Amino acid sequence: MNFAERLKTLPSVAHLASLDLLDSSGQVIATLHNKPGQAGSLAVYHALAQQHGGRITPAAAALGLQWYAEHTTDAAAHPGKHPNIDRLVDWSQGSASYLVRPHNA
Repeated sequence: MNFAERLKTLPSVAHLASLDLLDSSGQVIATLHNKPGQAGSLAVYHALAQQHGGRITPAAAALGLQWYAEHTTDAAAHPGKHPNIDRLVDWSQGSASYLVRPHNA
């Protein structure tokens, strides 16, 4: 399943304005907005958090890389081009989990 097809299977994020990703100390390390260019990543991270207790765990990050499909391959070939995928690559290889804090629209 390619990324566009996967997005159609994920829960709607129409009710979200953004979501914050927080580290173990509660510091915001990234914010994803519900706008063109970020809405797909918002949907991926939101769905992963819903499936993993409100967090992005290493297992959730690995699943997210599968969901990004062809974009994961492109991210590997072009480091820095897809920061939301690069983040999941790092997190999938670690042991930490990150809290996802949604903000309603």
